[in-house]
Amino acid sequence: MLKTLMMGTALVAASATMAAAKTQVTWWHAMGGELGQKLEEIVADYNASQDEYEVIPTYKGTYTETMTAAIAAFRAKQQPDIVQVFEVGTGTMMAAKGAVYPVYQLMKDAGADFDPDAYLPAVAGYYTDTDGNMLSMPFNSSTPVLYYNKDEFAKAGLDPNTPPKTWADMEAFSKKIVESGAAECGFTSAWISWAQTENFSAWHNLPIGTMENGFGGLGAELTLADDLRARHWGNLAKWQKEGLYRYAGPGGGDDANPAFQSGTCAMVMNSSGSRAGLMANSKFDVGVGMLPYYDDVEGAPQNSIIGGATLWVLQGHSKEEYKGVADFFTYLSSPEVQADWHQFSGYLPITKAAYSLSQEQGYYEQNPGADVAIKQITLNIPTENSKGLRFGNYVQIRSIIDEEFEALLGGKKTAMEALQSVDERGNKLLREFEKANQ
Repeated sequence: MLKTLMMGTALVAASATMAAAKTQVTWWHAMGGELGQKLEEIVADYNASQDEYEVIPTYKGTYTETMTAAIAAFRAKQQPDIVQVFEVGTGTMMAAKGAVYPVYQLMKDAGADFDPDAYLPAVAGYYTDTDGNMLSMPFNSSTPVLYYNKDEFAKAGLDPNTPPKTWADMEAFSKKIVESGAAECGFTSAWISWAQTENFSAWHNLPIGTMENGFGGLGAELTLADDLRARHWGNLAKWQKEGLYRYAGPGGGDDANPAFQSGTCAMVMNSSGSRAGLMANSKFDVGVGMLPYYDDVEGAPQNSIIGGATLWVLQGHSKEEYKGVADFFTYLSSPEVQADWHQFSGYLPITKAAYSLSQEQGYYEQNPGADVAIKQITLNIPTENSKGLRFGNYVQIRSIIDEEFEALLGGKKTAMEALQSVDERGNKLLREFEKANQ
């Protein structure tokens, strides 16, 4: 009995030693709820797939809270190996000299099999420097699309299988929907900044600012005040007064999806990452279409740009930990893991192989509309105007966009005046950021 007990104790001790021998890799993330549970599942599967490394994920709150926590931890020399940062934090992370270990360099140093061309161009381009080097690892990338209520389309005498293509269609369809009594409003939208300004600009191949939308350096300036964007913002204000469009609030527009799901508005523009939730929680047939465009603009539509977040590696850790990070990133980017994450979440597959695998598995045939986001961001090769944006202090600039749009809706400014104010106020923040990071 004593011998058996001693053997059992030895086995436990040996197991503990083996577990302790694993190199630990820390990952701070901003995924809560079902997405957080799925993330934990991915990590658990990785940890079980090999015996060299153990990834330890820690939820740190919202994107802003997670990035702020990582910056504070770095100053205290207690930073994680990996931190998840939303796309508008890219400029800030790039400017954090000495804090970031660029992914292309990490993968090279670790001897990992890494091909930047394997990733969707519109995804990789957002996180790539002007020399074509990938700085962080894409993980959860989304783009805004148009969702519409097929039942209300039918009630209004519209073809439920034909979403509007142009902004002229949006106006005409919305009038028909409201006048027929099918719904109280034609459409709403989340994110005036992301959907109706940044993506609107890329979709029409317009620059948001100078120096390749900030990719070229810290000296960039915003250039949003032009005739087309003033026309669009002005139309939104006009349609709001006419009851065709309903403003859903600042930032992410928390009221946008509820207004759609309740049947109040027949259409909503929001993240492709909203698709699974909208499909599951709407009591009507949901259709998916591409973002509308102004058909008198040459070259439109071009391609939409992404939102979501990416994984940054922080300096200050051992070579063994960085080998673990590289190994984990290779696992995360594998077609099977990415296809599963994409199909579960509604986020884009970050690699061409994951997209192909989803096609082979019949996912898009079984889930009509699930590939609209991918078709939209890959519609054309991204240009300097449509590969994304990279401005410092951009989180604050998005708040300015919201404030100025609300000033337009309140009748305090014209569309051009509101956009000119965005440029003026935003450029002050850009100069502050430039001065602090030179």
